[in-house]
Amino acid sequence: MKFLVGYTGTKESKAALALARDFAKIHGATIIVMTSMEGGKGESLDEIGKVEYELKTACKLIEEAGIACETKHFARGLSPGEDIVRFAEENDIDHVFVGIEKKSKTRKMLLGSTAQYIILKAPCPVTTAK
Repeated sequence: MKFLVGYTGTKESKAALALARDFAKIHGATIIVMTSMEGGKGESLDEIGKVEYELKTACKLIEEAGIACETKHFARGLSPGEDIVRFAEENDIDHVFVGIEKKSKTRKMLLGSTAQYIILKAPCPVTTAK
């Protein structure tokens, strides 16, 4: 089995990572920890370095629990939700885990919700954590 965790280093994504780790122990799954940046000129080298550090730290926590782990970092012009769904489709992911943060209705309307997009479009079950 393959589990995918959408990871940003926030407390919500850390909760999703911990939940995925617990499920992976039960099901003998491999975990793929993924971060998606929109790409283009918006990301600085510092931001990219921080993302890489966060991914390595997350993977280390998973591997310390005796679970196989990979990291993926994309900046291919897609929104994070689109990137996660596309990766899940292309790689036969069995389960996606994402963190959710509470947003006001106005903020959701203006910015959208990555978790909502993933829940509606993913080709497999999605579990959210907060």
